[in-house]
Amino acid sequence: MKITYFGHSAFKIETERSIILIDPFLTGNPHFTGDVEAATRDVTHIALSHGHFDHVGDTVEIARRTSAKVVGNFELVSWLGTKGVESIEPANTGGTVKFDDFSVTLTQAFHSSGHVEENGTVTYLGMPNGLVFHFSQGPSVYHMGDTDIFADMAIIEELHHPQIGLVPVGDRLTMGAAVAALACRRYFNFQKIVPIHWGTLPILDQSPDKFTQAMEGDGERVLNPVPGEAFEV
Repeated sequence: MKITYFGHSAFKIETERSIILIDPFLTGNPHFTGDVEAATRDVTHIALSHGHFDHVGDTVEIARRTSAKVVGNFELVSWLGTKGVESIEPANTGGTVKFDDFSVTLTQAFHSSGHVEENGTVTYLGMPNGLVFHFSQGPSVYHMGDTDIFADMAIIEELHHPQIGLVPVGDRLTMGAAVAALACRRYFNFQKIVPIHWGTLPILDQSPDKFTQAMEGDGERVLNPVPGEAFEV
C-alpha cells in the first residue's frame, strides 16, 4: 500500500483496487507543487473530515472529473451534491462505510465545520470528524482531521487499533505539538506517525520539529515524508 502526503491534511492512499484521497486541499496549498489532474488521476474515493475550505479543497472538480465516490458526514456530502458531485456516500459519527477492499469509519473530532459564502454568511456543514481506514491488505490508518486531544481517543484505540496516525500538530486551529505528542503517547500504539496541518498558513507552526522533540524517546516513530513523494507501508 502506498501513501502520498500532499501537505496540510491532504493524502492519497493507493491499494490494489482503490485510490483514495483524504481532504484534497491541493489548489492554494503551498506544499503541493504538482499538477492537480496528474496527482488525482484514476481516483476512486474521496474521504472528507469536515467542511472547511482547506479540507474540502478540490473535491468538487476531482469528483466531477473522476466520478469518485465522496464519503463524509451527511450535511457535508449533501451540500456537495448541490455543487455537482454526483456520487456521495453519507455517513455520520460512529458509522462505517464499506467498499471493495477498505472501510472508513467516522469518529468524533473537536473542531468546527462550515463554508463561508461570498456574502460572508456561513453554511453549517455538520460535525467535524476523524477518519479510520481499515484495509483488506495493509495497516489501519487514523486521520484525526482537525482536532484537540480528547479522552475518548482511548476508545478509538480500543475499537480500531490504528497502526498509522496522521496527526495535526500546527496549533492555533488544532492542537499544538506538545498536546499532539501527549495524545499519541497516552492513547495510541501507532507504529508510524505523520505530523500534519503545519506550515501551510501563516498562523500555523511552520515546521513539525516541535512535535518530533515532544515525542522524546519515541521520535523514531515519526515520519516526515516529502510532499508529493509516495512511501510504502
